[in-house]
Amino acid sequence: MRVFFLTLGCRVNQYETDAVRRLFLDRGHIIAERAEDSDCIIVNTCSVTGEADRKSRQLLRRMARVSPSAVIVSMGCSSELAQGTVDADIVVSRQDKNRVPELVERFISEHGEHNRKTSHNRPALAKADTYHDYGCVVSPEGTRAFMKIEDGCSNFCSYCVIPFARGSVVSRSRESCLEEANFLAESGFKEIIISGIHLCSYGRDRGEDISSLLGLIGDIDRIPGIERIRLGSLEPMSMTDSFISGLSGVSHLCPHFHLSLQSGSDTVLERMNRRYNTAQYEERVSLLRREFPGMSLTTDIITGFPQESEKEFAESYAFAGRMAFSKIHVFPYSEREGTRAASMPQLDMSVRRARAQKMIALSERLSSDFASAMVGRTVRVLVEKRPANNADGRAEGYSENYVRTYIGNKREAMPGDIITGTIVGTEGASCIIES
Repeated sequence: MRVFFLTLGCRVNQYETDAVRRLFLDRGHIIAERAEDSDCIIVNTCSVTGEADRKSRQLLRRMARVSPSAVIVSMGCSSELAQGTVDADIVVSRQDKNRVPELVERFISEHGEHNRKTSHNRPALAKADTYHDYGCVVSPEGTRAFMKIEDGCSNFCSYCVIPFARGSVVSRSRESCLEEANFLAESGFKEIIISGIHLCSYGRDRGEDISSLLGLIGDIDRIPGIERIRLGSLEPMSMTDSFISGLSGVSHLCPHFHLSLQSGSDTVLERMNRRYNTAQYEERVSLLRREFPGMSLTTDIITGFPQESEKEFAESYAFAGRMAFSKIHVFPYSEREGTRAASMPQLDMSVRRARAQKMIALSERLSSDFASAMVGRTVRVLVEKRPANNADGRAEGYSENYVRTYIGNKREAMPGDIITGTIVGTEGASCIIES
């Protein structure tokens, strides 16, 4: 078969798409470059917001029009939640993601062609109670490798559907994680991004605490060839003194931390069921900055949460400015059916979006300020794009603290190279080095 892939959503989704792509290749199938030329189209859906849900449904319908004879497969959070209403030939449950090629082959063998109006081909959605391991996964694109070590979340924030879509926390075995990390190093990847749906819960399903994650990071740090380790999204209350102190001893850890916030107002955080307040968050940030001077701090913020007053938004805006984030990922609140927040009094969407624009403007200013403060510092840049790929003839990549950086003297550099240089200027939120 010629198989075409489309992915919406987070890094974990992209990792799972890469894993399923490899499963098809291992069974002798071919990866198509265009949907029009494919026999099967895999859409990995997202449901983190209402807009993501809408795009997922829209993409499935569009693929059916673009390639009417192809078998359409839907996997991911949106299809998990929608279950029998998904407009696809095959809807893959979270239990069956590592069996997608087998399900497609069986469907074609039994039915010969697509029949999106029937539901006989749709497997029952089952609760995941163990980690489903894909083995070693390599992305066909990029110079940095994502490694998924955990799935699911058990926190049930009042706005979030992910625990319903992904299930409770399940952790990958340390042996499997290290096997993949070694494989990635042998494949030439110098940077690994350790990812999960709720990364700080790694090992919790086995009765372990945050020291389990720290131990795994330390093991990966000792693998020859791994020069940079980057962590996915972290939870504030997991940033204990001992955990942060342990991280400071990881020699290849990148000084970039994505510490989830969601709101800078204590009363909104309480309605969100976030289990920390701004004082606790600020304390954790201070501990991190003490151990990692010059680190970058990124976060997520939701604007227009149910009942968010002008005062609460002003508190959130002021707190974000005080934290001096290097980047804020901003989301206007989106109702998700089945969550507690969906039953709360809602703000008009125009208010949510207007507040989002204000927060985005703040993020852009903070990002530029952070880049400007780096002028004069020496950094190491992992090259992602060579000059031939860029119209301006400059290689570019990311510094250790995750700032997009251009190599200003037009030095020839290949993707995967690590270039050391001094920052001599900025372009908005990006830096320029001379090597």
